[in-house]
Amino acid sequence: MSLPDIPSPFRPPTEPEQPWWWSFTGHGDTPVEVPAELEGHRFVSQSDAETWMGLAWQELDGAGVAAVTLHDLDRAVYGPMSLSPHD
Repeated sequence: MSLPDIPSPFRPPTEPEQPWWWSFTGHGDTPVEVPAELEGHRFVSQSDAETWMGLAWQELDGAGVAAVTLHDLDRAVYGPMSLSPHD
């Protein structure tokens, strides 16, 4: 009997396995570079992405991010959403 190949738990997940991600813009809708620890995060679900944003928004705001957009692979789901608590 042969078993199917089991994905290695040590390989990085592919984009289709983690399709949710955020893009960041500054004032005037210009792209913003953020610190490495805040960049490039991908998520399995919309809920995971939104939870991360709830934890990271103040750091992003401090790094010059004015608004964020949530994406599912190539599709913008919503945004830009302001990070300012006064908007």
